[in-house]
Amino acid sequence: MKRVYGIIGLGLAGLIATAAVGGQALRQDAPAPVSATADTLGRMVLPTTQALLDGYVRDGKMPGIVAAFGVGDRPTWFVSAGKLATDPGAAQATPDSLWRVYSMTKPVTAMAAMMLIEEGKIGLDDPVSKYIPAFKTMKVATSPETSLASVPAKTPITIRMLLTHTSGLTYNIIAKGALLKEYERLGILPAQVSMSIEPMMRRTRPATLAEFANRVAQAPLIAQPGTAWNYSVGLDVMGRVIEVASGQPFDTFVNTRIFAPLKMTSSYWTVPRNEAGRLATNYAWTADVLAPLDPAATSVYLQPPSFPYGGAGLVASARDYDRFLHMLADEGTLDGVRIMKPETVRLAMSNLLPAGVTFGGVGGATGGAATNATPMGYGAGGSVYLADGPGGMPSKGTYGWGGAAGTIAFVDPVKKVRGTIMVNYFPADRWPVRQEVVRAMAADLSRFKR
Repeated sequence: MKRVYGIIGLGLAGLIATAAVGGQALRQDAPAPVSATADTLGRMVLPTTQALLDGYVRDGKMPGIVAAFGVGDRPTWFVSAGKLATDPGAAQATPDSLWRVYSMTKPVTAMAAMMLIEEGKIGLDDPVSKYIPAFKTMKVATSPETSLASVPAKTPITIRMLLTHTSGLTYNIIAKGALLKEYERLGILPAQVSMSIEPMMRRTRPATLAEFANRVAQAPLIAQPGTAWNYSVGLDVMGRVIEVASGQPFDTFVNTRIFAPLKMTSSYWTVPRNEAGRLATNYAWTADVLAPLDPAATSVYLQPPSFPYGGAGLVASARDYDRFLHMLADEGTLDGVRIMKPETVRLAMSNLLPAGVTFGGVGGATGGAATNATPMGYGAGGSVYLADGPGGMPSKGTYGWGGAAGTIAFVDPVKKVRGTIMVNYFPADRWPVRQEVVRAMAADLSRFKR
């Protein structure tokens, strides 16, 4: 059965169908040539990649796309095509456009946790109940699709398990039957989709991260802790652990310890209304029709979320996310500012799965493929290649993750290559963007070796 990873949210299928009424097949002219500047040099340096992106827009596959690639400490190369919406007069997609990154929030949350692990305020193998007492006595459902009957958990959930999705927790987009209904009853719905669906989600979703974590602890687990990989709300619960361990609100910690020192000035849980002009519209594909799902001008991201979602809550620009990846590629520093020790970054981007647990590969909704030939493990909030990819690209140790609306990010620590791809449409695997763009980038970079 094909995996679907990422956050889409309650009732999306029906919302897509509704949005499709009156929707149109997307067509746009190829972008006009631009003069070379620091932000447009990528068009010249990465011509194969630029041509691919231009083709996506020309062929009506997406309204706009931006990619950022870096090699070592050279200036970042940005390539972009199209606009932020299909609307007449929509702004061009640029390195500073804003995109819903959904599950690409997870690596940010995970690195915040790793900073506290580095400081000794959190232990990688500490029980979560040390920070959230409600997790002290957990139950495991014996047949989660048919009933909530359960048995006691044999071992406690640990921080490592939250970071690697091996806690036994699940997601409303993954769970089925009885357990799904329980997640919905408890309001375990940590994501925003659109203004149309948000009021329904807020009826049951708790108003604070503390209450959210306590409610997660009330639901039975889908598997015994530490025994299997199941995509989950673990990084949302980690947000609450970070609050308790740091003594600060989760979003405050991330803003002051990651975003501010890295000069990530375009990363938000709530997009300021005066920045709405930079926000892309999110779309939904149904059959061959692309319809607006969350228009930028009325986006749900212009209002504060119920609480900051550590698993799927951020909006960011390609420039900002590239700075985050650049810090990881440089083992914790950027522009002379250190926010993590090298050994902490190496640990975070290593295979942290509990003994005996395997990871089957990246699913379509987080930028993967139906089959994953290269063996993979899982680090802090992202997948890790356990061997070189085809042709040595990417390298063993490459870390990354993607989002439900098509965004992708990765860091190759061996070749010191990093990449960010920003688009916004559901489903994320409508087009093989990750595979095609990475291949195009590799072809462009190969020219520098001759």
